[in-house]
Amino acid sequence: MKVTTKIQKATADGRCYWSFEYFPPKTQIGVTNLYDRLERMYSLGPEFIDVTWGAGGTTSDLTIEICTTAQNVYGLEACMHLTCTNMPRAKIDIALKEAKEAGIQNILALRGDPPRGQENFEVVETGFAYAVDLVKYIRKEYGDYFCIGVAAYPEGHIENPDYEADLKHLKEKVDAGADYIVTQLFYDCDLYLKWVKRCRDMGITIPILPGIMPIQAYGGFKRMTTLSKTFVPKKILDDLEPIKDNDKAVKDYGVKLAVEMCSYLKENGVTGFHFYTMNLERTVRLVLEGLKFVAPQEVAKPLPWNPSLAKNREKENVRPIFWKNRTRSYILRTESWDDFPNGRWGDSRSPAYGDLDGYGVSLKHSKQEAMNLWKSPESVDDLAKLFAEYVNGTVKQLPWSDTPLEPESERIKSLLSSINSRGYLTINSQPAVDGVPSTHPVYGWGPKSGYVYQKAYLEFFVSPEKLDLLVKKLEEFPFITFFAVNKMGDLRTNTQDDGPNAVTWGVFPGQEIVQPTIVEAVSFMAWKDEAYELWAKWAEIYEPGSVSEKLLKKVENEWYLVNVVDNNYKDSHSIFEIFV
Repeated sequence: MKVTTKIQKATADGRCYWSFEYFPPKTQIGVTNLYDRLERMYSLGPEFIDVTWGAGGTTSDLTIEICTTAQNVYGLEACMHLTCTNMPRAKIDIALKEAKEAGIQNILALRGDPPRGQENFEVVETGFAYAVDLVKYIRKEYGDYFCIGVAAYPEGHIENPDYEADLKHLKEKVDAGADYIVTQLFYDCDLYLKWVKRCRDMGITIPILPGIMPIQAYGGFKRMTTLSKTFVPKKILDDLEPIKDNDKAVKDYGVKLAVEMCSYLKENGVTGFHFYTMNLERTVRLVLEGLKFVAPQEVAKPLPWNPSLAKNREKENVRPIFWKNRTRSYILRTESWDDFPNGRWGDSRSPAYGDLDGYGVSLKHSKQEAMNLWKSPESVDDLAKLFAEYVNGTVKQLPWSDTPLEPESERIKSLLSSINSRGYLTINSQPAVDGVPSTHPVYGWGPKSGYVYQKAYLEFFVSPEKLDLLVKKLEEFPFITFFAVNKMGDLRTNTQDDGPNAVTWGVFPGQEIVQPTIVEAVSFMAWKDEAYELWAKWAEIYEPGSVSEKLLKKVENEWYLVNVVDNNYKDSHSIFEIFV
């Protein structure tokens, strides 16, 4: 979807809107961490994100990859930066072609800075000298397919001391076909507002988004404002001087200042804000909280999971619960599906999940990082303690869970900790919910004026001996169904129906009941290969033949992966009474 379409919708709704900028990290682990951050920051409700472009396309592949992943995996509308620096026309053609093929519909067209070590911008053969030329070229080659953004400088461009001439250059970019404007950072709000009025007086009517860069560190702030020759009001400099050596105080001040700036702009009619995140999450989140900017539920959480924006997934509204904590893996293993005619696939008995070899399974940590996180367990009791510590928040991640326990499981945390300490190693869970409003801050999702429900669900690894006791105990609970499978694929269950069993659903005005999350045998069998492979990857961080390696391999090869559903969604406790 075009950025301007989303802006128009927010404006029609009479609400503020915001967007985030990221840059391609230099290392693969940095890219992995950025993806985790994108997934979390989806809940902050940005209308779109944009990703920067290295001079001469030095990060072009990664920029396109991040934009594509943001859209197709995490459901974030992406805008790709494209610069003229060291870019002959052939390179620009390739970039635009790849962007369109990836489903990216938004481009921020920039001249770009000179390459590192080069003082002045130089046009390459067949390339473009100015952003206006790039805008014209995109319009000529692609018509109105792309929504084109351009940059602007409230204080004037660093290379152009003529303020009026700089404004005329901006008007030329707009007349050439630009759809919206994002500004350079600034710290003088009155200067910005005066500049916007001057733009409007010149006939520039397209949306203008102020570029807000919260101060993260004093040294970085001084370098950035010096390089860009950004004017900083004396009060800000005076406020920073006594705290400049206190990193936490500077960050706190940066949040406070950004909140004050945005509040002042909002009081003066500004409704859209573009945040330069520097690939960081906490500061932007605190700024939005300080502004009380909360995205509508249908924007921040239209379903219990982030809907993909890939064209072939437009109708997708159902997913198995097993990949709840590994979204990217699920998307990659199903990316070859042509369509989702019934929300997921045509014949649920034969979902063509991609083989594990097609994309690989790996831990998101180096060997040393994994050792620091999970130490060296040497017994089942050590494993039980580790999993219980994850539930209690002491351990932040597990191989199956890249983030801490979801807020929705907070009210069952003590029960989860208890069963983990008894040797039932949980990797997924959700509590029963009996019809809370769709606007509920923890359990809500979907359009307003609806009600959402969910069945209690648990997924865990357990020894064969404990599984036998569990199966016997389950005979006392007719509402509870289970599937259990070992690495070899031996399946045990107490249900004869291998079709989908909805574990979350929503009832909304004027539409059919939505059932976005399910449990079913076929998907569970596909998921188990991945779940067991993560035990193998964990074992690989230890020396061959060590006690820890032998323990993890034993669990991988002998234990069962079990999922349990209490189909009586009005009962929130029975599912925990089955553990013996």
